[in-house]
Amino acid sequence: MDFSAWKNIEFAHPVFFWLLLLIPVMIYWRIARRKKSQGVMKVSSVAGLRGLPVSWKVRFRPVLLALRILAYAALVTALARPQTSNTSENIDSEGIDIVMAIDISGSMLAEDLQPNRMEAAKKVAMDFVDRRISDRIGLVVFSGESFTQCPITTDHAVLKNQIMQVKSGMLQDGTAIGMGLATSVDRLRNSHAKSKVIILLTDGVNNTGLVDPLTALEIAKAFKIRVYTIGVGTQGKAPFPMPMADGSVQMVMQDVQIDEPLMKKISKETGGKYFRATNTTDLKNIYAEIDQLEKTKVEITSYKRYAEHFFPLAMLALACILLEVVLRYSVFRSLP
Repeated sequence: MDFSAWKNIEFAHPVFFWLLLLIPVMIYWRIARRKKSQGVMKVSSVAGLRGLPVSWKVRFRPVLLALRILAYAALVTALARPQTSNTSENIDSEGIDIVMAIDISGSMLAEDLQPNRMEAAKKVAMDFVDRRISDRIGLVVFSGESFTQCPITTDHAVLKNQIMQVKSGMLQDGTAIGMGLATSVDRLRNSHAKSKVIILLTDGVNNTGLVDPLTALEIAKAFKIRVYTIGVGTQGKAPFPMPMADGSVQMVMQDVQIDEPLMKKISKETGGKYFRATNTTDLKNIYAEIDQLEKTKVEITSYKRYAEHFFPLAMLALACILLEVVLRYSVFRSLP
């Protein structure tokens, strides 16, 4: 018998344990019955009887009652049906394929979001990945050109590691929104997912790149890809770190310019939505809203299998009863 299984034991019918309350009744009845069967002799003093030897049979007679109680307790526990369970799950998911396209141009170092736009975007993106348990997600970065930092994958640990490695200066500077969108579409064009989504985040105006944003928009529409666009930056001016000739860095206030009409056009024509994040809290709330808008259907079927463990207890009860009967009608036969 594997006793380690009893660590996680459950009982199908625990109500039977109430029968254990009859054990004190059994003990009382046995003692009362023995006293009734014994004879009574009155003597003036028992001092002379104290030194008489007591037979070992008399000393071990309680063993019979102990065996009966043990058999009864084992039988009650067996009736309660001790069992262990093994649960398995079958997960059926209609996953969504998502590509996060993040602007990494120099202006993303502006500090109107804390600690800056780049780090805030990375932190919120990783939190978003943690919430999308069953989806395939990829990462595209763009500035003056675009690059696939991580193809769509379900290995979210690898994806988060790639997000952490993103930094400004990885690519030629500039803001090629069309290139970022086109590369993201290319990552999804062969996807067979029921829903394909791009989350495009930028803080500027398209000013370079080989692909026009409107051309990339038409490609996204052709592949039925929904695009959520996010404009990052405060209203008016934002503090931007500017390297000086002496090697120091000085904060300079620069105008925040986001091509909102283009962002709204891209999102509207693909069935997505445009968001504006003027601070870190706004950005967190935007990703949370996208998470709610793009719900993944996950069906979990749970199977529970039970293993019964009453048989050893039944055998123990039977063994105790047989042993009591044998001892009662052999060794202890001469005792009342």
